[in-house]
Amino acid sequence: MMNVILLQRVEKLGQMGDVVTVKPGYARNYLLPQGIALRATNDNKAVFQARRAQLEAENLKRREEAEDMAGRMEGLSIPMIRQASDTGQLYGSVTTRDIAAGVSEAGFTIGSNQVMLDRAIKTLGVHNIRVKLHPEVDLMININVAKSEEEALGLTVEEEDDFGQDLEFGAFDNEDGDVRITRSDEDDAPAAVEAEAEAEAEAPAEEAEAASEDD
Repeated sequence: MMNVILLQRVEKLGQMGDVVTVKPGYARNYLLPQGIALRATNDNKAVFQARRAQLEAENLKRREEAEDMAGRMEGLSIPMIRQASDTGQLYGSVTTRDIAAGVSEAGFTIGSNQVMLDRAIKTLGVHNIRVKLHPEVDLMININVAKSEEEALGLTVEEEDDFGQDLEFGAFDNEDGDVRITRSDEDDAPAAVEAEAEAEAEAPAEEAEAASEDD
């Protein structure tokens, strides 16, 4: 086993400044190269104490930035379009790299190592995924795995047609910068126009018939 000094909080291990005992492989392959810990030698203990105030200030700044980002990411839902069987099994999978790319496309840059996924996603549906923005800040986001954009929006076949008509007629609300489907009387517009045309065509015939009766 190996003793190390933590330079930041590590989940289920300890807080900044703690001297903890870990497996040598975990220390050499992750903690030490990532700058998360130092070997717990007398020299390194002195180095840590000299830098402690600076490390705490830097950690506070990163945490505040992460908290701000978490607030802006609250309620985030990322669509993932994938091919799948009739039973909902994906032909492939959604990985941490895919999720990180989707979140980045939504405007929030993260690394795949910040996506807390025990195993790759292999089924359609909405999956709740934990994202760690900082050792002390994380949040849940939704990954909506679907076969098409329409399915990701939760539309039925009939609603998909209405969705296209609404966009063609401009029947949507974009005041807040978000396109939202709205139900309107324009769905009945073609039938109303046809009825009006028929009424106009019948009017001259009725007038002529009334004139002949007067004679």
